[in-house]
Amino acid sequence: MPPVKTKPTDASQQVRLRIVLLEPPPGAEWALQLGKAELALPTSSTSTTISFELQIEALGGAGRDSLRLRGAGVQGRPGGRFVYLNSGSYAGQLGSEWGRRAKVSLEGITWPLIRAAVAKRTGVLEARLAGTARDGGPACASVPLLGSGWKAV
Repeated sequence: MPPVKTKPTDASQQVRLRIVLLEPPPGAEWALQLGKAELALPTSSTSTTISFELQIEALGGAGRDSLRLRGAGVQGRPGGRFVYLNSGSYAGQLGSEWGRRAKVSLEGITWPLIRAAVAKRTGVLEARLAGTARDGGPACASVPLLGSGWKAV
């Protein structure tokens, strides 16, 4: 019998993401979208910041530079992954004048960043974004990350 060819097994690494909304508009509730309809509440909230944390899995085949991200909060196709932060009625806030989703790109996450996060005691990758849109409502659509984007903290 000829030898059986097998694919290299995927290397897998768990990493925690923290997304911090800065200066969100008062009165708007926020939630992290999990899958198509499930919502997760913020992990912390003050008058000036709202934070969400989620666990994701990073996968990459042996000998490849590829990186695939997956988890309950991860949306989109491979190579274009993102997380939705919902606000107002999309976050379950009844009677809100807002119904928005902010699309937070995961494209800046790389293997070196993941390794740096895992090497730190916290094991967290963090991104910050403005919580208020130009019209004074909650941030929405594709939102730019502040500073240098994703970083190990």
